Amino acid sequence: MQREFTAVIEKKERWYIGTVEEIPGVNTQGRTLAEVRRNLKEALVLVVEANRSLAPR
Repeated sequence: MQREFTAVIEKKERWYIGTVEEIPGVNTQGRTLAEVRRNLKEALVLVVEANRSLAPR
């Protein structure tokens, strides 16, 4: 199953700050847009995996 999420990326001085609106805790930073996008994807995967492991079955 493939899902789409909303990434919000802002430039703060020399850094880009990225968050995913739909999932709290998915945020990162990077020096370039490409870096912050990669970091966001990695953070999203980690948070979703953690949430799945913590969810009651």
